[in-house]
Amino acid sequence: MGKSGVNIGKEIQNELLRQGHSVQWLSQQLGCNRTNIYNIFMRDSIATDLLMRISIALNKDFFALFSSELAGNVPGDLN
Repeated sequence: MGKSGVNIGKEIQNELLRQGHSVQWLSQQLGCNRTNIYNIFMRDSIATDLLMRISIALNKDFFALFSSELAGNVPGDLN
């Protein structure tokens, strides 16, 4: 299976900016330091538990980005 076309770090950064929140705000929500947040922005993949925490903090379903890509790349039903 090929690499995902979703750059999750950029998507998170863009959503954070769109919502008008600061890196400091997100770091407080996640209980980490700002350096970790900047590192997240540079990632093209992310652990699901971390993505869930970010999705909750930003009230956005980032998993949907991958579901949309999967639906467009997999012939037929996944079941």
